[in-house]
Amino acid sequence: MSDKKQQILDLVKEYIIEKRQAESWTPGEDWVSYSGPIFDENEYTAAFESLLTEWLIFGKKGREFELEFAQHLGKKAGILTNSGSSANLLAVSALKSRKWFNLKPGAKFITPVVCFPTTINPLIQNGFEPVFVDVTLPDLNLDLDQVERVLEEDPEIRGIMFAHVLGNPPDMDRLMSLVKKYNLIFVEDACDALGSYYDGKKLGSFGTISTCSFFPAHHMTMGEGGFVATDSTVKRMVLASYRDWGRACYCNTAKPGSVTSGTACGNRFQEWLPGMKTTTFDHRYVFDEIGYNLKPLDLAAAMGLEQIKKLPMLDEARRQNFNRLKEIFAPYENYFHLPEPTYKADPCWFGFLLTVRDGSPIGRQDFVDFMESKKIQTRSYFTGLVLAHPGYIHLAEPYGALEETFPMAAKVTHDSFFLGTYYGLTDEKLDYIEKCVKEFFNFRVLM
Repeated sequence: MSDKKQQILDLVKEYIIEKRQAESWTPGEDWVSYSGPIFDENEYTAAFESLLTEWLIFGKKGREFELEFAQHLGKKAGILTNSGSSANLLAVSALKSRKWFNLKPGAKFITPVVCFPTTINPLIQNGFEPVFVDVTLPDLNLDLDQVERVLEEDPEIRGIMFAHVLGNPPDMDRLMSLVKKYNLIFVEDACDALGSYYDGKKLGSFGTISTCSFFPAHHMTMGEGGFVATDSTVKRMVLASYRDWGRACYCNTAKPGSVTSGTACGNRFQEWLPGMKTTTFDHRYVFDEIGYNLKPLDLAAAMGLEQIKKLPMLDEARRQNFNRLKEIFAPYENYFHLPEPTYKADPCWFGFLLTVRDGSPIGRQDFVDFMESKKIQTRSYFTGLVLAHPGYIHLAEPYGALEETFPMAAKVTHDSFFLGTYYGLTDEKLDYIEKCVKEFFNFRVLM
């Protein structure tokens, strides 16, 4: 059997190697993707080997990943989830735990009005109140002047939650001084910022609690997946409970994948139920929290462990590709706000952000349509002004005329977009992007 298993793994490896060698790309015929997974034979053989163990749900590989990955966010502990969206949901939900902040419905959190839904949805889903602020150009991070003004005016603000924009943070010195001054809970969404630094410190390490995403477009991937990180092993147990149905038992942390070899505490059958104090009950089926089932597959964690090994290579490619795109667009700075790193920041760029300048003779849609016609993928900057969307417009009433209250967010909605920076953007593809950009300006603008 072991020989057959090795034959399977060898064939998988051989297949993927040959498939990669046969891949090609033709300019104008094949898409220049803005992002995507960078898998080789190692991820696939790890996945098959995990599958052949016949243990499917979170297990030994999942726990191994948790122990290794927390340091990549500059934290001591964390949990692996089935998506970045789930990571944010768990991070916010856990704030309601009696073992943590015990937040009540109506707790207010400052958040930027330009975002991705998974940053604000957990606040709404948990009955908290998002308090929206505008963003600044050209970085599109939340406007700290407005943040400070809101904090001065509203003593009921309990926290702040936002994502670093495409890997580039706001002024974290000022932000953290506000967090300290007003005793805020800081939920730091580092989904686009893995590998980024501010003043030598990792993004993801600043928050009271921090999250990361492993969606295929992100810095690394396991197909899906997410992570929640904290500096407290006790708080990690709260997070794990919310992820695992609200279960009180922590034995799965110490012995993941084990249901027969005893328990970590040695007290599985005890009088665990406060509502029936004399009844002996199985601790595996005692529930401390009202939780979810947001566990990942162990197969995904096995792939993730291989992806971690690639992070230095993947991160360096994003930095290099950003610099090349900066060179490509430098001649057109009169037309676009070009991205610049925040002072003290060293971003590992998730994307190359462009915003059409006021008074420019080009329009965003004209340029985006041209690039897409050349099979070069672009992306709008996520929601733009989120309160303008059908799912959120019921929250807009207190803010009056949206484009007047949030003028920068309105501009983002009209004029911002981004290109990719990921490892798959080869020199050949970047040369093609440069050729198409020159063609647009030479024949559509400068003629």
